[in-house]
This record gives sequence, structure tokens and C-alpha cells, in this order.
Amino acid sequence: MYELSSEKDHAKANVQAHLMSDKMKKMPIFKTMFSSLMHYPWYNLRLEERNPVPPFIDQRWRGRAQQRLEVLQQLSRSQPSLQIPQIVYEDPEISGRNRYKYFERTEPYVYPSITSDRSRSPTSRTLGTQTDYRDGEAQTDPYSPEYVVPLGSIPELLTLATLTWGRGLPAGQAEVEMIERAREKRAWEATLPPLSDLSQTEKRRKMMDDMERKEWTFREQEIEKLQDVRLEVLKKLLRRREEDQNEVDVNRLDTHWFNRQQDKEERVRKIKHEHIKAMRKLIAKGKNVEGKLERRDVIRDYTDYASQPYGPLSRIGYFPDNHSERYVVKNHFLNTYEGLLELEASLPHSVTQPQTKAPKPKTTTTKEGFIKRTSRLDMELAQVHQALLEKKNKVKEPKKPLHFLQKITKPVPRPLTPILLRPSTVSWIFLEVFTVNPMFEGKEKRLELIRELRTTHALQEDGKLLKKAEKQVTLALQRQRDLHEHKLSLVENHLARIEGRALVNMFDFLSKELVRLQEERRIHAFAMLAERQRRIQEAEESGRRQVEERRRREEDEIFKQVVKVHQSTVDSYLEDVILNSMESTAEEQAREEIQKVAVEINDIAYEMESRRTCLQSEEIVAELVYGFLIPELQKISVKEKGKEANTEEFHLCRHLMEENMQPCEQLVPASTDPPEHWLSPTVSASPGPSRAASVVLLKPHCVHRKH
Repeated sequence: MYELSSEKDHAKANVQAHLMSDKMKKMPIFKTMFSSLMHYPWYNLRLEERNPVPPFIDQRWRGRAQQRLEVLQQLSRSQPSLQIPQIVYEDPEISGRNRYKYFERTEPYVYPSITSDRSRSPTSRTLGTQTDYRDGEAQTDPYSPEYVVPLGSIPELLTLATLTWGRGLPAGQAEVEMIERAREKRAWEATLPPLSDLSQTEKRRKMMDDMERKEWTFREQEIEKLQDVRLEVLKKLLRRREEDQNEVDVNRLDTHWFNRQQDKEERVRKIKHEHIKAMRKLIAKGKNVEGKLERRDVIRDYTDYASQPYGPLSRIGYFPDNHSERYVVKNHFLNTYEGLLELEASLPHSVTQPQTKAPKPKTTTTKEGFIKRTSRLDMELAQVHQALLEKKNKVKEPKKPLHFLQKITKPVPRPLTPILLRPSTVSWIFLEVFTVNPMFEGKEKRLELIRELRTTHALQEDGKLLKKAEKQVTLALQRQRDLHEHKLSLVENHLARIEGRALVNMFDFLSKELVRLQEERRIHAFAMLAERQRRIQEAEESGRRQVEERRRREEDEIFKQVVKVHQSTVDSYLEDVILNSMESTAEEQAREEIQKVAVEINDIAYEMESRRTCLQSEEIVAELVYGFLIPELQKISVKEKGKEANTEEFHLCRHLMEENMQPCEQLVPASTDPPEHWLSPTVSASPGPSRAASVVLLKPHCVHRKH
């Protein structure tokens, strides 16, 4: 016997997989397990590694074949002729290797669970008790017993069935008046002519019209009373609202004034603080106007007892009161008697023996002899003060005796009225105690019996009539009281309804207005804060951007300069190194080559000197004469010949120039420069024949310029 998963199990697993999508699990924190604060949570969320797919199901991608099969299944809905290949599932091998998955050993010895005998719940139980000593203490309406109405009778009590507890009961004056009017109306209806009597139809209509007018008059009076009451209530509400509004205005003004006072005090405090700070800065600047930096003079600080070492400022973090024991003065002159005597002897005489001088009297007159205005005012004030003191301390004068006495004649006395002597107070008290009080106490003790005898055993006709009259009076008073209470309850109900409606409307309006004002102020405050925050952020961002741009330019320039300096330093350093190395290398190589050549030449010279003969010496002398001496003599002779030729050519050119310059001097008489001015430097600078030729060639050009 084995079991397979049904469609119901698959649906249940599918629903659980969809519903249990929350993979987050709450893990409690031991330290803050019972915390309800947001910044100290009592749990952490942990991702639970739970896979709803069973492990025996392959979750790998099934490839193109599965997609092709799904597409064919979708197309088969619209094209029934399309054939879908059947899916061949793997053999589950129920009776083979997978037998343990489907079969389970039964338990033959299974005992039913022992059911414990449960105690039956009681049929009733007491939730609480209530002891009522009066009907007024009960929470429900008073008990009304069942009744049966006899045929043909209409009890008056049934007409009052609409009156319930809290709505007409207990009856007041208004209810009593309503009952009396209902009785009068029933009595009036009894006096109406019957409808069957057509001869008295007019009389019946007239009586009904009169009754209707009376009812309308009564109704109008009630409406007027209600209107008056409503008007009074409205006046009272308006007066109360005005008082409340005045109180609110006063409170608002007081709050505003208090806030303004606080702002004023805060501003004054800040201004004083800024003033003190500015004065301190000015004093500090005034001490060093020229701005020179001075070193601290320790000697000056310790000679000045108002300096920082003796009296440091508390704003720099030093409080002298913390170390008050340091400033305890211990002096021989103050702690001993001999020291005090010595100190007193050292003091001058004017210190121990004070001298008092009488003050000079104030002058009340001027130099001209007139009284000063201030002195005159002081005198007038002193006179007024003295008059007030005399009036205050004035003692009443005693009555003086009469100077002239007059005799007053008395009228003739009337005869005495006879007086009936009453018993004394003591005798009256004894009489009351022994006679009246026992009778009163007996009457109070037997009051119930007396009432019972009066109600049940009143056999005399006079007693019955008296009892009936008392009953009627009592009932009338009760009706009047019930009607009055009913009217009062109606009036109170109307007043409460009107007052409640007005209060509800007023409170509703005020609450809505308050909420609207609060929301408006909150939105305005949020808008102002957002605008202010935006402006502050824009200003900060613009300032930050400018600072960053300036800093970036400075850093770029610094980097360029540093790199340039480094590059130039490296280039100059490398160039110096290379040049030094080249010079040193070239110098060393040249020195080595020169030394080598000198050594070789020296060796050759020594060798030739050692091998030279007389003939070779003569040949060397001949070569020197023919190679150096004779050519030098030829050069000197050639130079001398050239100088002589140049001198002859110079004289010739000068003669020709003087002849050609005469017409130019006639054309330009203002010219004072001689012709030699132009040619002398050139001639003097031209030692050879080539320079003389150049001078001759320049002659026509100079003449052309002069023309």
C-alpha cells in the first residue's frame, strides 16, 4: 500500500508557496528585548534561507525543448489539429529502489489517548450584586406591574403611559398642568352636544372654535415663553463667547508682550555683550596703536598688581575662587596684640583720631540779596509738610459746658396701662418639659397608628369630609408640583438642546478654524524653512564652488610652478652635469693627447738631436731662412710700397674732390661742413688700394645727393 500526492496537495503547496513569500525572520536582541524605542530595536531582520521548491525537483533550466512544448500548448488552444508530442516521464520505480518513499510500516499497537474528565461548567454564575434602597438608585426604569382594564372604563392612569422615567417622571409642575388641562378637556368634551343632534350643530361648532382659540392662545404663550428662554440663553451664550474671546485676546496679548519682552531682554543682553567685547578690543588695540610686537615684560607684569598674574580673567579659564586658600593673609601685625600696637603706633594721628568739621550753612540768598528759587521752593514744601502733619496729628477738642441753662417743661404723664403677668421663663420651661414634650413624643411614636386610624377608621362624616378635602388639596399640590417639574424639565431640555447645538456649532467651527490656522501656519513655516534652507544651500554651494574654483586654480598654478621649477632645476642640473662631464672629459682627453704628442715630439726631437749632423743643421737653418725670414721681409717691403701708392692716390683724389665740390658749395652756401668730413674717415680707414678705389667710386653718388 502506497500514497501519491493528489491535486489537493499540489494546490495546497502552491498556495503556501504564494502566501509564504516573506523570507524575513525576526531575531530578538537579548539586551533590548523589552525596548519600545526606535533607536534601540528589540529585534533584527534576518533573511531565512528557505526554498519552497522541494529538493528532489530539478530547478535547472530545461532548455529549448521546454519552451517549444509550452509554445505548442498555447497554439493547440486555437488550432485543435496541432499534435503535441507526449511527455514521457521517468519511471518512479515504486516497487524498486524508490519503494521506501511510498511505503510505510503500520503500527499494530496503537492505544487511544486517555480523555480526562472535564468538569462541567455551571449553568449560571454571579457576575456582581447591586443593593438598591430606593427606586431612584436603580439603573433601569421602575417596575410596572401587569394590569387588566375593565370593560367600559378608561382609567386616567393609562393616559399618562407616555411619561417614562427621565421623560416626565418624576412628574413636575409642567406635567401636573398638562394633566389638569387634559382633565378639563375631557370634561369639556363630555359637555359637547352629541353629533346626532343636528339642532345643536352651531353650538357645537362655536364651542369647538372657542376651545381651539384657547388652545392656540395657550400654545402662543408657550412659544413666547420658549422664545424668551431661547433669547436669554442666546444672550448668555453671546455674553459668554464675548468674555471668552476677550480672555483669549488678553491671553494672546499677554503672551505676545511676554515674548516681546523676552526678545527685547535677549537683544539688550546681546548688545551689552557685544559692547563689552568691542570695548575690550578697542582697549587692547589702544594699548598698541602702532602695531609693534612686544615681548612680555615679566618684571612689569609682577610690579603691576592689576595684571594677569595677580588677577587673571575668568574668560581665559582661570577662576580664583577655586584656590582661595592661596590668598590667606598671615601677617604679624594682624595676628598678634604686639603687632597691632606697633601698627597703631606707626599710623599717623589723623587715622586713629578722626576730626569732624561742621558743615558750612547753605547760602539761601544771592549776592544781590534775593532769595534763591530752590530755597524758596524748599521753604514752601516744608510749610506744606508741617501743615499736613498738624492736620494729621490734630486732637479733637473736648465738649465745653453750656453757659446758659434753660428749663424744659415735661408733659403730664399718662395713666399706666394694665399689665397681665405671664409666668416666668423657668416656670414656662418646666411646664413645657412636663406637659408638652411627652405629648409630642407620644404623637411622634404613634404617628403611623394615628394615620392608619384616620384613613381606615374615619367613621365620622366630618372626618371623612376633612380627609377628602386634605386628599384633594394634596393631589392638587402634587399635580401642581408635577406640572411645574415637567415644565421645568421641558424648559431645561429645550435649553440644553439649544445650548448644546450652539456649543457644538461653535466648538466645531472653532476646532476647524484652529486646525486650519495651525495647518496654514505649519505649511507657511515649512515653506519659509524650505525657502530659507534652499537659499542657504545655494549660498553655501555658490561659496563652496567659488572657493573650490579658486583653490583649484591656485593648486593648478602651484603645481605648474612647482613642476616648472622642478623641470628647470632638473634641466639645469642635467645640463651642468653634462657640460661639466664633457669639459672634464675633453680636458682630460686633450691633456692626455697633448701629453702623448709632447712625449712623442720630445722623443723624436731627442732622437733627431742625437742623430743630427752638421749638414742637417745647415739644412734646417736654410729652411728657416727661406721659409720664415725671407717671406717676412717680402711682406714688409710690399706693405711699404702699398703705403707709398696709397699716399699718391689719396692726394690725387683729394685734388679731384676739391675741384668737383666748388659748384656744390655755390649751390649750397649754408653748408659749413667741408668735403673732408665725408671722405676723411673712409680714407683714413682705407690703407690699401682697394679702399681708395671705393672712395673714387663713391664720389659721383655723393655729388648727386648734394645736388
